[in-house]
Amino acid sequence: MNNLLNKMEKKLGRYAIPRLPMVMLITYAIGYVMQTINPGIIDVISLNPYAILHGQLWRVISWILIPPEVTNLFFVLIMLYFYYSIGNTLERTWGTFYFNLYFFSGLLFTLIGAFCMYAYASLFQGDEIALAEQYYILQTGTECPALYGGNYYFCMVAELFSTYYINMSIFLAFAATYPDMQVLLMFFIPIKVKILGVIYGVILVVEAYDMCRSSGSPLGLFVIGASLLNFLVFFLITRKGLRLRSPQARARQRQFRQNVRQAQDVRRTIARHKCAICGRTSDEYPDLEFRFCSKCEGNYEYCQDHLFTHKHFTRSGS
Repeated sequence: MNNLLNKMEKKLGRYAIPRLPMVMLITYAIGYVMQTINPGIIDVISLNPYAILHGQLWRVISWILIPPEVTNLFFVLIMLYFYYSIGNTLERTWGTFYFNLYFFSGLLFTLIGAFCMYAYASLFQGDEIALAEQYYILQTGTECPALYGGNYYFCMVAELFSTYYINMSIFLAFAATYPDMQVLLMFFIPIKVKILGVIYGVILVVEAYDMCRSSGSPLGLFVIGASLLNFLVFFLITRKGLRLRSPQARARQRQFRQNVRQAQDVRRTIARHKCAICGRTSDEYPDLEFRFCSKCEGNYEYCQDHLFTHKHFTRSGS
């Protein structure tokens, strides 16, 4: 599988989006501005399979604009910077192609999960769908507008699909890549990323279970499980490849290259010719010829100008 991905990188790597974390940051910022200006815009751009199958094809892409839900502007900025930072670090570690593949596979799995949810609800939750629509009519006096998807049940469920859990999968990938890095929880509590990753993983499992229990359906698997499926699949099929791209492996590669360069320098130093009389070397004067003198006692080497004119060295000094 890693060989296949390497071949894909060679053929498709030039199409990968460089600095994708910055593109994500800009996308989230646009989403926050749109949501602030018109909160109802979420129902128009959300990932609603019912609406997509009824002609609103823009929702296949537009749901990416829905940012993770945070109400405080300060925490919005902190969160955006945090996700940008870890995404940028992963892109430098894995390379542009692998990070693109990871991010877009998360989007693809989320899209598949949304349609699986639609298929399940259509087959097994017909009564809930009808009751939700009746409730909306009683509250508003009209049916759910076509622009909002045309079905109140799927309109509500579609709001659960956002980039929040994809960002969580990016954080889990960061925790798996840099397990021993420390971050400041709540700005002053030092904690290793791997511990934080385990905590978030448990929280996601609890959220998925609670979502399934409250809805009486496997909704949590479709919403949370699908969004995090790329983390499981990506690390299972690329475990060896990503291990070679890990910080530890990169450090070993740098050390190996440094050792090779040092060995080459030593070899060049040992192999360098130097005249015992004038001190000229083969590095400084590559056109000179150097020879050892058979009459000198010891390893004395001379350039072509002093090979026959020098005084022979003996142990007695004569």
